[in-house]
Amino acid sequence: MTTLSFDDGGVDVVYEGTEFRLEKALIEDAVGKTYPDVTDHEVLKMVEKEPSLTGEPRRIGDIVNQ
Repeated sequence: MTTLSFDDGGVDVVYEGTEFRLEKALIEDAVGKTYPDVTDHEVLKMVEKEPSLTGEPRRIGDIVNQ
């Protein structure tokens, strides 16, 4: 299971027991969108080869501003 924790500067990730951080600039470069417009599904696709995507994708801007 992969855990994603979003904040204004990037995403803390726990993937198969390994913890790391994806910085905002890296995510923007990889996806080609501004950070608030990137979705949680897009970040998950960066981490996992074939993620199990459930539910509707949520924008990081909406997640961080809750």
